[in-house]
Amino acid sequence: MTIRPSRARRFVVALISAPINTLPMFLASPASAAWIVYDPSNYAQNLLTAARALEQINNQITSLQNEAQMLINQARNLASLPYSALQQLQQNVSRTQQLLAQAQSIAFDVGQIDQAFQQQYGNISLSATDTQLVTDARSRWQNTVGGLQDAMRVQAGVVGNIDANRTQMSELVGQSQNATGALQATQAGNQLLALQSQQLSDLIALMSANGRSEALIEAERATAAEQGRIQRERFLTPGTGYQPGNAQMFHN
Repeated sequence: MTIRPSRARRFVVALISAPINTLPMFLASPASAAWIVYDPSNYAQNLLTAARALEQINNQITSLQNEAQMLINQARNLASLPYSALQQLQQNVSRTQQLLAQAQSIAFDVGQIDQAFQQQYGNISLSATDTQLVTDARSRWQNTVGGLQDAMRVQAGVVGNIDANRTQMSELVGQSQNATGALQATQAGNQLLALQSQQLSDLIALMSANGRSEALIEAERATAAEQGRIQRERFLTPGTGYQPGNAQMFHN
């Protein structure tokens, strides 16, 4: 079997065996006969450079994605809560304040309380007539009954706010749990604190109304005791109290 030399080998053999004057002909051969040279080290270097460039592009894409996600998170954190319970809470507080402002006879005012106690619950004069004593006692009794009624009206108002507060609490807790960002969660928490403040104000109003009614009961009791002492003293005073006399039971 005959082994044919390769084209390159034949070209080298011909180049060596050719006369010197014929070398330019070989060197001036057409471009189609030029050799294709493969350099493995140069190819590896080019491949490495391309890989590094691709890696840099991937890193830039990842960085842009992270920045975009950061902007999205910042937008979520700055998003405002689309729900507000402030108006309902203010209405509940206003309703309780109106009930306190409608206090009968003696309002929740320091000046009026001082004036009423000076006129009706102060020292009872020995010279006061029986009619005046009865009138003052009735006025104090009306104040006590009015205070009890005021306390019960405030109690009814506070109980009426419970259902509205329950609805607001459920809505605010849901808004807090479903918050998309820090601002929404904070705003929901602030409104929950406002709801607790409103409930606390209702409790204070209720305690104030109950304390007022109890104070009026004690004041009436103390004044009644003083009035009884005055009337007993007047009864036992000679010339002003009881005068014995003859009683005729049957007519002749």
